[in-house]
Amino acid sequence: MLQEEIEISELRLITDLIKQKYNYDFSNYAMSSFKRRVARVLELYKMDSINTLLRRLDIDAKFFKEFLAEITVNVTEMFRDPTCWTELRNQIIPNIRQNNERFSIWHAGCSSGEEVYSMAILLEEMGILDDVRIVATDIDHVILDKAREARYHIKNMEINKKNYTAFGGKFNLEKYYREENGKAVMDKNLVRNVEYKEHNLVTGSPFAKFDLILCRNVMIYFNQTLQNYVLKLFHESLHKYAYLVIGSKESLIWCELANKFIVVNNEEKIYKKIRD
Repeated sequence: MLQEEIEISELRLITDLIKQKYNYDFSNYAMSSFKRRVARVLELYKMDSINTLLRRLDIDAKFFKEFLAEITVNVTEMFRDPTCWTELRNQIIPNIRQNNERFSIWHAGCSSGEEVYSMAILLEEMGILDDVRIVATDIDHVILDKAREARYHIKNMEINKKNYTAFGGKFNLEKYYREENGKAVMDKNLVRNVEYKEHNLVTGSPFAKFDLILCRNVMIYFNQTLQNYVLKLFHESLHKYAYLVIGSKESLIWCELANKFIVVNNEEKIYKKIRD
């Protein structure tokens, strides 16, 4: 079934069923993105109509988990946007450490964990990994299991190595993984201070206070109502004068809480909370 053939009303039937049956709320997702992902699911599972999809979602909880993984899938890589990571290492983290030698980071929407490992490598190379508590969350427990496992296709490591070099890493990225059956198996010792947990940004509430939150390339899938809700959650989860990093195509400028943040680096989309 082609994406163009899917009606908004049909998408609403899907979001209503999911909310009612599984308590996941997709009603404020950007509809163009949601539509694209639904079309992909129909193609993947060779379904001829939205009704077929609805019936399957209604009776098969295991299929819902697979559907969720397809809908929320994010393309990710290590040290994505290397200049952002350089800024974190050279400016943001030293600023945090002026007030607190020990601090905490939340990776919200951590996907398959490449960003978490990027941060762990950065902190290890700064010699401060054991001073930092990291929480990595995602809506999808399947992708969280992949993050915990941290076994990436070896062909994906080419872009990761390129990014690491551009970021100015101290060594070769190979230092941090071993190759096994066509997979790069990351060094688990790097994530000794990481807690992985399932958390839904759409319905979740604050669970701790952080000095730095990274939520990059997640909110582009949300409409403005939901973006406002999530940014309120982040605001409540940050200490005063703590930092928020979002994706390069995202912005806080228009949001309801914009006056509670200042722009630290507009190019890298780094903000600082200045008001409770």
